[in-house]
Amino acid sequence: MKYYAIIVAGGSGNRMQTETPKQFLLLKNLPVLMHTIKAFAQSDAQPKILLVLNKEQQAYWHRLCDEFNFRVPHQVIDGGTERFHSVKNAVYSIEEDSFVAIHDAVRPLVSKKLIDSCYQAAALQGNVIAAVQSSDSVRQFKNGKTTALKRDEIYLVQTPQTFSINVLKEAYNQEFDTHFTDDASVVESIGYNINIIEGERSNLKITYPIDLELAELLLKH
Repeated sequence: MKYYAIIVAGGSGNRMQTETPKQFLLLKNLPVLMHTIKAFAQSDAQPKILLVLNKEQQAYWHRLCDEFNFRVPHQVIDGGTERFHSVKNAVYSIEEDSFVAIHDAVRPLVSKKLIDSCYQAAALQGNVIAAVQSSDSVRQFKNGKTTALKRDEIYLVQTPQTFSINVLKEAYNQEFDTHFTDDASVVESIGYNINIIEGERSNLKITYPIDLELAELLLKH
C-alpha cells in the first residue's frame, strides 16, 4: 500500500499579529512548516509529501528552503480559494491506490507515533481522525440560550485526518459548502462514519502568539 501526506499551508498571519504567514514563523530557529514536514518524513510509512501552498507564497518558500538548507523531498501543489479547494487540488493529483493523511501545516509538534498510528488505524477502519477529549466544561450557545453539554462526549478535533484516496476523491467531488470545517466533515457529508483515534495534547495548532511560545517550551523539553 502507498501512503501520502497532504500538508495544508494556506493560512495568513492575521491572528498572530504579524504580516508573516504563521507557517513561516521561526520555531526553534526553523520555520514552523519545516518542523511539520520533517515529522511526516520520519514516519514508518514514508509517505510522499504534498505541500499545498498559495501560488504567491511559493517563491518565498523556495527561498526559505535554500536559506535553511531544507532538503526533505516534497511536491508543491497550488492552493485554492478555500481550504476545501486546496485539499481537493492535492487529492486529485494522487493517481495510485493509497491512504492519505491530511495535516495542518501549523501543527508542527505532531509525533511520529501519532502519524504512524493514524496510518495503521485508517488501513484497518477506512478512515480515522486524531482528537482529544475536552478537559473543560462545554456549553453550547444557540438562539440566545446556553446549554451545558456532556464533557465526556465532546472531542476536540486535530489532524492528521487519514482516509483512503478513493473516499477522498468521492467526497471532494461535491460542491464546496461553508459548513465544511475539516476533511472529516467533507467525508461525513456523503454518508461515511468517522472514526476517532486519541490525539496528543502537545499537537497544538499555532494560531495565536502564545501558541508559538508554548511550542518553543515543548520543544525544549
